[in-house]
Amino acid sequence: MLKTIVSNQKKQKEQLLSLAYIQRSKEPFAQKWLNSDLIKVILGPRRAGKSVFSLVLLRDRPFMYFNFDDEVIASNGGIDTNELMKELHAEYGQVKTILFDEIQNLPNWELFVNRLHREDYNLVLTGSNAHLLSKELATHLTGRHMPIEILPFDFNEFLKAKKFDTNPEYRMLPKNYGELLNLMENYMVNGGFPEVAVNNADPRDYLGVLFDALLFKDVVKRHKVKLSTQVGNLGSHLINNFSNLYTVRKIMDVLNLKSTTTVEKYIDYLEEAYLIFSLHQYSPKSVTRIKSPRKIYVVDNGFVLAKAVQHSPDKGKLMENLVFIELVKRGNKPNRELFYYKTRNDREIDFLLMKGHVVTELVQVCFESINPDVEQREIKALVEASGELNVKTLTVLTWDEKREVEKDGLKISFKPLHEWLKA
Repeated sequence: MLKTIVSNQKKQKEQLLSLAYIQRSKEPFAQKWLNSDLIKVILGPRRAGKSVFSLVLLRDRPFMYFNFDDEVIASNGGIDTNELMKELHAEYGQVKTILFDEIQNLPNWELFVNRLHREDYNLVLTGSNAHLLSKELATHLTGRHMPIEILPFDFNEFLKAKKFDTNPEYRMLPKNYGELLNLMENYMVNGGFPEVAVNNADPRDYLGVLFDALLFKDVVKRHKVKLSTQVGNLGSHLINNFSNLYTVRKIMDVLNLKSTTTVEKYIDYLEEAYLIFSLHQYSPKSVTRIKSPRKIYVVDNGFVLAKAVQHSPDKGKLMENLVFIELVKRGNKPNRELFYYKTRNDREIDFLLMKGHVVTELVQVCFESINPDVEQREIKALVEASGELNVKTLTVLTWDEKREVEKDGLKISFKPLHEWLKA
């Protein structure tokens, strides 16, 4: 049985490598570590392109491939890792580089990986479970791995998928600029999952099915959740309230859950599966960070289209969610380098960025900044927060306006979203 699986997966590998490929922004970073003896761990949600990214990363060298997300393996009750290595070498020969796909499906996978690492294999792993992998990596592979996160397409990757000429001179011609704004709205509403961006799958249908599958495979099944309806209701509630503040106690009351501990546990499961992110309020005091309401964001705007119950999309909130995910794609770790902020007068700053212990930038997201009242509200919040935090880099992201505003000796940059996304 295992021999057949290895052989079939080799054919699948060769077929995938023959397909056209959108170069990912993380490729140069990953290439830098490819010859290192560190274990390369490619993390991200299912169907975001981790497998193809990893295959293409290794395309110029011989490598063995095995995907643990295989129904035949699951139905036969697991796998003997010694037998697996025998069959891999029988198929591929004396190859020392291995790509293991969806490694979290192998029980005690970290012990197996650790053994292969000691035997000088060059290992690339993919996984769809952020916290579970991180916990096990920290326990068993401390200092011997390099995590690389692959999320759905960023805007540059999306434009490549749509074959849009990104030359600055070309795109600023009126006709092409209009096309760029149209593509940006498409991206903001439908998201960046490769199947939607490249193959034009219907986003509502495809992403609705994908969300339900992720919920079942990576939450209910993996964590053996008995009351799956509760997790489904929670996921639906959070997506319907994306870019909004929430408290665990309020969710407990609204969904009639048993305890705040249950709510916290279920939210953690959804975060592990790369479905949602929770963002804390910034404060030097850890008690304030812990006790303050959190903001909820979705890993891809297309999930909002697919699962939220709404008459028409709230473009302001969609734009805010898009900016949050882009900040994460750029390597800003939520609740470590990325927060939201409330001033003493309760004015909200959408995003606060940090390096080390220093606040480096404050960012407001404003879809309708042309409205003078809205503009003044955003400026007041930034100026007030700037005084409290002693930060001078102040940014308002707009739909398509570009200018600078001076207020109380501070410069506030208004930047079009497309320009910021392509930075």
